[in-house]
Amino acid sequence: MAGDIREKEGTARTRPTLRTLAADTGFAVATVSRALAKDPKIAESTRQIVAEAAERLGYVPDRAAQRLRTGRTKVISLILDPHQEILGFTNELLAGLTGALAGTGYHLTVFPQVAGADSLAPVLHVVRNNLADGLIFSRTREDDSRVRFLLDRGVPFACHGRTTLSTRHPFVDFDNRDFAYNAAIRLADLGARSLCIILPPAEYTFAGHLHAGVHRAAEERGLSVTIPDRLSIDSPPETVRAWAEGLADVPDGFIFPGELTFLAATAGLKPRGLLRGRDYNAVVKVSSSLLGLIDPEVDCIYEDIQEAGRLLGDTLLKALAAEGGPGPEGVIYPPGVLTVK
Repeated sequence: MAGDIREKEGTARTRPTLRTLAADTGFAVATVSRALAKDPKIAESTRQIVAEAAERLGYVPDRAAQRLRTGRTKVISLILDPHQEILGFTNELLAGLTGALAGTGYHLTVFPQVAGADSLAPVLHVVRNNLADGLIFSRTREDDSRVRFLLDRGVPFACHGRTTLSTRHPFVDFDNRDFAYNAAIRLADLGARSLCIILPPAEYTFAGHLHAGVHRAAEERGLSVTIPDRLSIDSPPETVRAWAEGLADVPDGFIFPGELTFLAATAGLKPRGLLRGRDYNAVVKVSSSLLGLIDPEVDCIYEDIQEAGRLLGDTLLKALAAEGGPGPEGVIYPPGVLTVK
């Protein structure tokens, strides 16, 4: 057994290093290091030889040494809000992010944002413990404490959502104002006169964007708009269903900024004998084809969450490359084409 232990200890000591790759390929250690970093000044053929040697020898960068040498962790942290109103949000966002980071040498870590907890806490944890070179987070507020803190500290970040802060900062955001406007116009074209939209909690910036979009359409078409009190896209499905079951004056047009609230509301309206397409119409924001399998007749407007993830990754990489200089501009991506059934 002692021999086994010595053998394992010996194996641990022979972990491939930059010097190992240099000896194997015949290149200088500095050349190997730059080739692994995909330095464009290093010939493509050299980079390929070094990459093949690293794969063959099982070379993995020593991140602790790398951090001491460069001051960088090569890690990006995602502060993940579950976004329960959007089916498949997490999977789609991660797919886009990992695609953007592929081949860059950056790794992604995920920290959960606990519902109802201080949104600044996980950001403070990552920054104060130097756990990442940059951060990505969502659910922004107009005066967002996370954005203020990161700007003050000079920490690169990209947020999914906008703020009203005067200091320019990187963001990626879906055009919720345009979504709500297009949804309301579609419902008006179907004959709706009274609309209802379930908004996010008022503290979030995109709640104001949705509010502005639906009211713009209402003014143009002479529509009334109802916004339920004490109800939001974050309300439990059971709460939304109970609200729909007890709704006294049922509007003839509903706008749902997420699939879950649509499913919960229709579950409350159906037992009352109220059917979509006959008693009311609805437009739903979707991020996958799943709702189409459940209810293939509903009108949908697509939000590409995977594209949002890719844009967030690209935006943060640009912010990291800026190294204190002017960062990238914000990106607003448009709603998909209205799918009319």
